[in-house]
Amino acid sequence: MPTTASSGHSSSAPSPLVKEDALYFTDRGIEELSSRRGEEQVSLAWLADQLQGFVDVNPDFETAIERFATWLARLDDED
Repeated sequence: MPTTASSGHSSSAPSPLVKEDALYFTDRGIEELSSRRGEEQVSLAWLADQLQGFVDVNPDFETAIERFATWLARLDDED
């Protein structure tokens, strides 16, 4: 299975080296989260705390987590 960072959800044509039905590495984590904890409800404050804890333990992911948090924070913005 591919271990690419791509979510596999882009509108561009799939890579010729990757089968169309392949599950990307990031999708596996998202699928696990959905199946194991999908029924839970959490606050965004709780999520922010979890993201901060993750960055504290994994500083190499700080930029990606900051971009994700900013994206979440601005979902309803019109621009």
